[in-house]
Amino acid sequence: MSALTTRPSSPVPSGASPSRADAAPVLLRLDRVTRVHGTGAGEVRALDAISLDVGPGELVAVMGPSGSGKSTLLNLAGCLDTATDGTVVVGGVDVASLDARGRAALRRRHVGFVFQDFNLVPALTAVENVSLPRELDGVPVRSARAEATAALAAVGLDDLADRFPDDMSGGQRQRVAIARAIVGPRRLLLADEPTGALDSVTGEAVMRVLRERVDAGAAGLLVTHDARHAAWADRTVFLKDGRLVDSTGRRAEPADLLDRDSASGDESGATR
Repeated sequence: MSALTTRPSSPVPSGASPSRADAAPVLLRLDRVTRVHGTGAGEVRALDAISLDVGPGELVAVMGPSGSGKSTLLNLAGCLDTATDGTVVVGGVDVASLDARGRAALRRRHVGFVFQDFNLVPALTAVENVSLPRELDGVPVRSARAEATAALAAVGLDDLADRFPDDMSGGQRQRVAIARAIVGPRRLLLADEPTGALDSVTGEAVMRVLRERVDAGAAGLLVTHDARHAAWADRTVFLKDGRLVDSTGRRAEPADLLDRDSASGDESGATR
């Protein structure tokens, strides 16, 4: 198997069952969500009755051709846009119940974005970039910097806390962006082609960091065109013309694991 498709071992079983949301907390829920742009003859359904749950410890990849609704899905999940119909719940909060200020607060406190082009502030050091959203949310500077240092340590960059983005490699800058996405209480990671500007080796390293943060308890939604990167996810959903047309993977339930162990034991006994 290629190194690019090899995932680090995870304490979380792979996949996701449709009933999982009823048995465990869900950090992101979209229930028959539709987003329409324009009216009349110019109406465009960017998303059409999409339903999707993402829980802690789960990384869901989203694939589809250009114009399929991937960016709209991320914007709705990140409280950057509002649905025309249906329900979007982030961190247990119905986004439709909030005004613009409330959505901004929810976004700062619960959602972390990882972009293809990093979106770091060049004039700020790594620790300052990571602590910035917490400081904007009113957290005292000393506390925000402590949280930022911990987040950088979580992605293996605490030794570069005082370095500026222009003095880092692309992979290091993307890891700083991931640290910014997970700083403080944020537990929902939204990644939009996070490896698009990186070479294959660096891209693999970034995917490993994303996978580790999800395994540590975050929920992740990854938009990608690359099947090798989607292979790091527990589940992949496919969009076309604003609709969810297919999905792969299912999180194994305890009963599945017991059945698997039993079948393995039976097979082992049969070959002895």
